[in-house]
Amino acid sequence: MATAALNAIAAPLRAYGPVVFEGYEEPHAELMALVWGPRFDREHAHSLLERRPGYVPQVLQAVRQAADQFDRLPEAERQRLRTLILRHRSRWDNAQAAH
Repeated sequence: MATAALNAIAAPLRAYGPVVFEGYEEPHAELMALVWGPRFDREHAHSLLERRPGYVPQVLQAVRQAADQFDRLPEAERQRLRTLILRHRSRWDNAQAAH
């Protein structure tokens, strides 16, 4: 079961992810780029949002909050989040292959 902090980080992704990552060949790779290092990659997040300027005002505050929450997570929780993203990618890839 995911912690409250992980759920808080995932909530904006669930809400805005389909729009922000639309058109990317590897959306999970883009997501992993945001959380791969010890701190959330805010610069990369901004470059992703710049592709969807109409959504920036709606999403920017949620991304900032998620970034701050990610940066406060202990390393074990950051790694858990990365594992969950990879697991989701695996399920997504399997579902796409079935269609």
